[in-house]
Amino acid sequence: MKPRFLLLVVAMSVAISPCNRARAGDADQTTNQVYNARGVVREISPDRTKAVIRHEAIPDYMPAMTMEFNVRDKNELGGLRTGDAITFRLIVTDGTHWIDMVRQTGAATNDAAEPSTRLTASRIRELKPGDQLPDCKLLAENGKPIHFSDFRGTAIAFTFFFTRCPLPDYCPRMGNNFAKARELVQATEDAPTNWLFLSISFDPDFDQPAVLSSYANSYRQQDTNGWLFVAAPKDSLAALAPRLDLMVRHEAGGSISHNLRTVVLDPGGKIYRQFDGNEWTPKELARALMEAARLPNRK
Repeated sequence: MKPRFLLLVVAMSVAISPCNRARAGDADQTTNQVYNARGVVREISPDRTKAVIRHEAIPDYMPAMTMEFNVRDKNELGGLRTGDAITFRLIVTDGTHWIDMVRQTGAATNDAAEPSTRLTASRIRELKPGDQLPDCKLLAENGKPIHFSDFRGTAIAFTFFFTRCPLPDYCPRMGNNFAKARELVQATEDAPTNWLFLSISFDPDFDQPAVLSSYANSYRQQDTNGWLFVAAPKDSLAALAPRLDLMVRHEAGGSISHNLRTVVLDPGGKIYRQFDGNEWTPKELARALMEAARLPNRK
């Protein structure tokens, strides 16, 4: 499993409000929201389609963060180096985002060399389909501790997120995809009944039970059937993340860096399938979960 280019976000409270519309011809959707921003380049992906930028507060959208942004035109990053100060424009739609009009305003500095602590899979064997998932303690949205083993006999689809992640094609896409996948399972006439969706926050300090419950309702409304929101304590995350090639980095200043991992377990707690990144579809996840649910409870 190859790690995807990291999404970086600062663990700060995010308040999202209605914003300016794009000018006619700026993009292909009429719901675009456009923001002007400035920041410092932290990282540029090898294919120049992503840029990690430590940016100042963006009025009416989000506070100062370090964030991975999509770049549609590779030429936008021409001549830029890590540490360069820039201005740029952020465009956000219902389902995605990108930046353009990138301009260098200052020479490269050593800003990117910020110390951090990181949970990584560098020295630990990654789990493969058929391997048993370690049993970890989680804190549920109702405030009660739970474990993966509490759901033996049930197929589980779980993903990772945190509630302060703002861009629509990252953590919010995981929530939307889970919502659609659950609808597909519920609408399947001969679907098995032993299934569960589990959304796991890796920001336990902020994502307390009341926060999780409120956030959950924005995706599942009042229908809690088959979908729980939980937070992973730091020791559980440290044990689980490296085995799934899930990278979570806590940086100086409160930043959180992470990639995206979604996993399906069979009724015996063994890995049935793993989806990396955010390109998988709700239909693929629903199919995998129902397939796993039909397997015997292997121990």
